[in-house]
Amino acid sequence: MPIPPQGREPDPPEGAVQPPRGDLTQPGPPTEEAEPGPDAATGTAAPDDEYAVALREAEDRWRRALADLDNLRKRHARELEREAAAERARTAAAFLPVIDNLELALSHASADPDAIVEGVRAVRDQAVNVLERLGYPRHAEKGVPFDPARHEVVGVVQDPDADPNTVVQVLRPGYGEAERQLRPAAVTVAKRE
Repeated sequence: MPIPPQGREPDPPEGAVQPPRGDLTQPGPPTEEAEPGPDAATGTAAPDDEYAVALREAEDRWRRALADLDNLRKRHARELEREAAAERARTAAAFLPVIDNLELALSHASADPDAIVEGVRAVRDQAVNVLERLGYPRHAEKGVPFDPARHEVVGVVQDPDADPNTVVQVLRPGYGEAERQLRPAAVTVAKRE
């Protein structure tokens, strides 16, 4: 490789970016001859600085409000979860006596069958009472007009003694009222003539 002569830079490769030459003017700090700004006569801070400070303060308040809102949302979610857990615990505790009585009935399974049936009926009544206290009363009425909000038709029968479109038989009782319904009653309805 040939050595370039002293005092002269080697030629850059073809297509390479050339560094600026010394005879070009380099940008530097502004000189004193620059035009004075709009606030040079008064000597006060620029209005842009006041706006920038106000903008920073408004942005800070906005960020704090967002953080407060996020904290409020999280706190509300925690409170809802805590309340739901407490309600589940109250409901489960209300059914504990029912379970205790079922276990008692099972322990006496070898006794008189009539006594067992009587005990199971008492446990059922206790469970229905618990549901009623929780706001879900039992519906198992016959002879009432069919109500699609409270009844689910599982069969239609011809019954000369019943009025058309009335409940003839309840196959499965319903629990609850209108918007707070666990399930509708499964019924058979008298056919229209």
